[in-house]
Amino acid sequence: MSSTVLLDCTEIVKVFPGIRALDCVGLRLTAGSVHALLGENGAGKSTLIKVLTGVHTPDGGRLTWLGDEVHLRSPLEAARTGIGVVHQERNLIPAFSVAENITLQAPPARRGLVDRDAMTAPARACLAELGLDIDPHRPVRELSVAQQQLVEIAKALYTESKVLLLDEPTASLSPEEAERLFEVVRRLKARGTCVVFVSHKLEEVFAICDTVTVLRDGKSVLESSPLADHSHDDVVSLMVGRAHAATAMEPRPVDTTAAPVLSLDRLSTADGHENISLDVRPGEIVGLYGLVGAGRSELVKAVLGLDRVTGGEIRVHGRPARISSPRQALHEYGIGYLTENRKEEGVFLEQPIHRNITVTVWRKLAKVLGFVSARQERDTAQDLVDRLGIRVSGLGQNAGELSGGNQQKVSLAKWLATDTRLLIVDEPTVGVDVRTKHAFHELLWELARQGLPILLITSDLAEMITLADRVLVMADHRIRGEVDNDRDYDRMSGRIIRVIHHRASSAVTPRESAR
Repeated sequence: MSSTVLLDCTEIVKVFPGIRALDCVGLRLTAGSVHALLGENGAGKSTLIKVLTGVHTPDGGRLTWLGDEVHLRSPLEAARTGIGVVHQERNLIPAFSVAENITLQAPPARRGLVDRDAMTAPARACLAELGLDIDPHRPVRELSVAQQQLVEIAKALYTESKVLLLDEPTASLSPEEAERLFEVVRRLKARGTCVVFVSHKLEEVFAICDTVTVLRDGKSVLESSPLADHSHDDVVSLMVGRAHAATAMEPRPVDTTAAPVLSLDRLSTADGHENISLDVRPGEIVGLYGLVGAGRSELVKAVLGLDRVTGGEIRVHGRPARISSPRQALHEYGIGYLTENRKEEGVFLEQPIHRNITVTVWRKLAKVLGFVSARQERDTAQDLVDRLGIRVSGLGQNAGELSGGNQQKVSLAKWLATDTRLLIVDEPTVGVDVRTKHAFHELLWELARQGLPILLITSDLAEMITLADRVLVMADHRIRGEVDNDRDYDRMSGRIIRVIHHRASSAVTPRESAR
């Protein structure tokens, strides 16, 4: 049974505007196995999962199920074929019972009506098969995160999934809860299911998986290979590769003795951060790197007053700062925030470019009775359009008509218009092409050279190594280590990944406080 090929993916291609997300990717999944799908952030894992589960239609390649070619046009079609998925974010209805959630895709019915009484027996059977003692009538909102995840797996059993994709399944679990999950995975393997284990935690991969596929830059650099044939360091090298060597930039000196512009001193937040300490000095780019769920974006949102600080202190230019909103952060402390979600938080898509750029300085431009001069607004916007090289047909063009890279430049322009004294940049080049990304790197580098301190969050490791002077590595809402950047991509990427996987070398100093 273990040699039966359930799903075979050959030369899968998926293209988005300006990006080839998957480039001839191969994957072969066999019954009764646990298959690791690995790769850095942005390697193509999520896109491949969406292709396998019918969310995205591939632009090339071939999928076969038990030897027959299939076209998965929707998640429901994938589920009916036998492919289930448990996403990192729960897909349960909190107000529904456990039984209602488990049978949701195909609820038992009598005379055309849902039969809630008939839900209990199959739900209880699925739970028992996983070794779970949970009341099927209990509302899902009362369950722990770990229990909710196992209910999602029970949903896959109910739909008779032969392939089950687990996307970062232990990201929110304690070690004890993770071990319980592994027991369930072993039970699924024994019954002939193929479990695809997507994780950045290599120690867990080597503990539970049989075979491995590694993606890098949308390509499969290792396809369905026995994991026993590869060491931990082999896998790290395959994930990192050499294709993304950091772009060389002109030297930019940083005065490490200068007084910090921003200091976090043993900061704790309602989101779960504890004892976070860091400094950002004039002209310095400090990077926050970590995996999904590490708490990087949540940390800066607490700094901006979008989440509650429960302990420690924020200092701006050496003075304690109590920030309750991004507006206060900007107008009282000169802190600008370039969000990762530019379409919903960064720009007003249905508004003209000149209004997007000057929205942060209307108070400064306003005349008597709050009237803003159209000429002043356009002059301010034109200056920044020229300075940042934003490609527009005119200042009256709506921001929604611009490319992703130019939208991001407009978002940056609105902060520069305010004479920002500190810039927080979150995932600055997601979804932009290589040329635009390089131009944006040069722009941030030049701003730092002019003395602007920058706190950089990016999941693009090459981008981090290109730009950051120091890299603070986060995991589980803690700073786990600090790495001084020597701009050597192979050396730096290895160091950073080893901090993430708790394999700190003598080149890295893991610590809760990275000041």
